[in-house]
Amino acid sequence: MASSLRNLVLLLCVIALFTLVLALRYFDRDIRPLAVSSNIVSGSETVGRRIDEPIQPLPPAPQLDARIVQLGFKLFHDPRLSHDNSISCANCHDLSRGGVDHRRLSPGVGGTPGKFNTPTVFNSVYNFRHMRQGTAATLEEQLDMVINSPLEMKSNWAEVVAKLSADENYASAFGDLFRDGVTVANIKKVIEAYEKTLVTPDSRFDRYLRGDDTAITEEEKEGYRLFKSYGCVSCHQGRNVGGNHFQKLGVMFDYLPAARELLADEVEEQEDHNFVVPSLRNVAVTGPYFHDGDVQTLEDAVHTMAVVQTGQSIPKSDVERIVQFLRTLTGEYQGHPL
Repeated sequence: MASSLRNLVLLLCVIALFTLVLALRYFDRDIRPLAVSSNIVSGSETVGRRIDEPIQPLPPAPQLDARIVQLGFKLFHDPRLSHDNSISCANCHDLSRGGVDHRRLSPGVGGTPGKFNTPTVFNSVYNFRHMRQGTAATLEEQLDMVINSPLEMKSNWAEVVAKLSADENYASAFGDLFRDGVTVANIKKVIEAYEKTLVTPDSRFDRYLRGDDTAITEEEKEGYRLFKSYGCVSCHQGRNVGGNHFQKLGVMFDYLPAARELLADEVEEQEDHNFVVPSLRNVAVTGPYFHDGDVQTLEDAVHTMAVVQTGQSIPKSDVERIVQFLRTLTGEYQGHPL
């Protein structure tokens, strides 16, 4: 009996010690120096990769079949995907403007605005779900919704396949790549392949994470420290700095009452008002902000999120530093800064 009691006490002590070590590692994360690996890497990564950070650098764009990607590019920019041949995917996702159109709500066929602000298409391949409320599990499923939506393309797959099949160039291109030619599955496959290449690695912050201590300024480093200390990383972390889970908008305080009216149906169905946490990659060039597009500046976005998500009113000087950090997340597409 005594032996069993001693073993139990010993086990509890071991568990308590292990818990204490984990707690110290977690709470010490923001105040101890960044851990740097001893591995020397090639190219610009001459110092060593920073580890144990809540944000990781983006990988380079995947190497896919160039013929499929090129065909996906053509379809992404082809307005014939819409019912009246008036809008293409690129109308809302302008690659020369950060992958968005900078409108509060993007108009679909007939000029009818959608319910949500258009998120950037860049790095969307790294989101765990798609659309603002995560209603699409994959990029292909998202395309389904866009094609059939009365507020977007207002079309259907039978109509799209008929249009593309009647085009000799498309018929030939699909025939060269797929035995069954122009089909719904093949259209989805090539557009998805193209969207997978729309990644923006090598931001200044990525270079910093990979060991280049000169890639960002001391003020920007301070902004990153504040970003962590205020708890922003509880939602915005990982290689996409978000996009990897749901979160309620308005954890501490309700978001704009106008937003509840705008989304009356969705709120009724989804009481928690949950959305996919947006990626902060390229956030400096993808305004306006939030699902309703009501916030115009990055400074206002940071202040609003601090209040409604954490219950804190951040001093203006700290907001400015955090915004300086967020600007370092702007990456490059095909070797050129966005």
